[in-house]
Amino acid sequence: MARQRQTLPDEWMGLDGGEMAERIRAHKTRLGSELCILGHHYQKQEVIQHADLRGDSYGLAKAAAGLEARWIVFCGVEFMADSARLLARPEQVVIHPDTSAGCPMADMADQRGTRRTWDELQAELGATEGIIPVTYVNSDVETKAFTGARGGAVCTSSNAGRVFDWALARGEKLFFFPDEHLGRNTAFDKGFRGDEVRLWNPALPLGGLTGAELRRARVLLWKGFCHVHTHFTVEMIEQARAQAPGLRVIVHPECPREVVAAADASGSTAYILDWVRTQAPGSRIRVGTELNLVQRLQLENPELEVRPLERSLCPNMWKISQNDLLWVLDRLGEVNVVEVEPEWVVDARQALERMLAV
Repeated sequence: MARQRQTLPDEWMGLDGGEMAERIRAHKTRLGSELCILGHHYQKQEVIQHADLRGDSYGLAKAAAGLEARWIVFCGVEFMADSARLLARPEQVVIHPDTSAGCPMADMADQRGTRRTWDELQAELGATEGIIPVTYVNSDVETKAFTGARGGAVCTSSNAGRVFDWALARGEKLFFFPDEHLGRNTAFDKGFRGDEVRLWNPALPLGGLTGAELRRARVLLWKGFCHVHTHFTVEMIEQARAQAPGLRVIVHPECPREVVAAADASGSTAYILDWVRTQAPGSRIRVGTELNLVQRLQLENPELEVRPLERSLCPNMWKISQNDLLWVLDRLGEVNVVEVEPEWVVDARQALERMLAV
């Protein structure tokens, strides 16, 4: 994938926060509807305050597909900016304020690994036509293209259940990557149990499975995870309940199955936002997801006691600063323009468009 890898120049380092905010607002006023700044909910406050649209991965992907702005500045991690580039029109320019803001989970499933897996499945089962790949949006462009070329779709935590239904209506098995925990929680919600759900370890021959196990499985899960959400444990929930009887706990479905089972509720970032906002005034709530989002929920819902289940920060989301945002606006169209290798565009876009259609 072609990507400019440029470092923030010294000139934009160490600037006064108030001055930067004023300069960014001036750019927004000057450009008007020609500029749209998209901000993921995990962004820190100094950045999200400038967002024209806030959302989770699904909401921002939908937004990117329908924007009229010429300039789209995506404040999120790399795969999000890439998805926006795939869904935007050719004449629109997508910009990523800090191209070093990647996603470790996305790196856990790459084109080489998925192709090798498909070859192993073909050799063992004789055909892969009955296996529908579903890739989490937290994946690179090549993995999305791999999925699209084989009849599969992208999903987010907001619509994973619907995409699972879509895939299993088209094939005998579903192969989900790269987050095993979202896959396992979604499969559980769909009623799959025991041998129907199997973990595929790409480091082992045939994923560490026997042929018989593979044939019995309906859902195969790639061995991958988000360190922000695997940080949370059942013990944390139990300790929080002991310290504050009557509190309610909600977690993200990227958490391990036992953590989701111990919580009162689980759901995507958008679901968490809606769920918290509908709680009765005075409710005591603990949230198991990224810290910036939880802190914003505290600020925006003063009638509630909203606290993190425990502090868990995404360091890649944290990389994007107000300095980065000002830099790309000062040098609009000259730095950090997102481009995708032409060979991946058609199939990757198709996988994303199937997600939006579902």
